[in-house]
Amino acid sequence: MQVTEQQLWAWQEQVQGLSPAQVLVWTVETFGERAAFASSLGAEDQVLTDMVAKHSRELAIFTLDTGRLFPETYELMQRTEERYDLMIRIYFPDASEVEAMVDGAGINLFRQSVEKRKQCCGVRKVKPLQRALSGLDAWVCGLRREQAVTRDALEVVEWDEANQLVKINPLAAWSEDEVWAYVKANDVPVNPLHEQGFLSIGCACCTRAVAPGEDVRAGRWWWEKPEHKECGLHFKDGKLERMRG
Repeated sequence: MQVTEQQLWAWQEQVQGLSPAQVLVWTVETFGERAAFASSLGAEDQVLTDMVAKHSRELAIFTLDTGRLFPETYELMQRTEERYDLMIRIYFPDASEVEAMVDGAGINLFRQSVEKRKQCCGVRKVKPLQRALSGLDAWVCGLRREQAVTRDALEVVEWDEANQLVKINPLAAWSEDEVWAYVKANDVPVNPLHEQGFLSIGCACCTRAVAPGEDVRAGRWWWEKPEHKECGLHFKDGKLERMRG
């Protein structure tokens, strides 16, 4: 998809002042079947799923199964589908690529270096995402600015340079308190691990609970520096990819 800066600015103007639910409706009206929502089953994504079910059911939902998720995450997938009477399409990594990677570097290669961890994320997450995004013009994510230092400049509508399509972040300006207030008010199903201190939940091998006062993503790849804590789904070479002038 080819998008000019002028078109991007126009879209950003159109979503100014819209609620997240209204942004989802705008997404369907603007991109139709060529848009989809990528859910990681986190609290933010569950909030968006609730909004999709209520306001924009035409928007397809997909998730990535790395093969190393928590059992609680799989249970949440099923509960979510049953609660909202919808289907979440699941994309898996290529089995032969996983086997070759593990044969060459070990089952827990991600602990060896940032490069090896990104290799693992690349095989288990980035490549399946690329398949999921094939044929789309836009994808919706549950990212928020205050989640991490790597996300503090998010726009509601922005250009995803790495994947060459539009990325839409309806909750970009929301606080964590707003997310959980919505969860409570709407009885949104969430991962029970959140109650055990898991604020950001990914693969079981790369996620731990965080201590009070720690950053939301402190439990993800906790052995790395904060500026490295992205898997490549939203960032390239550790940097947020945006349209360049």
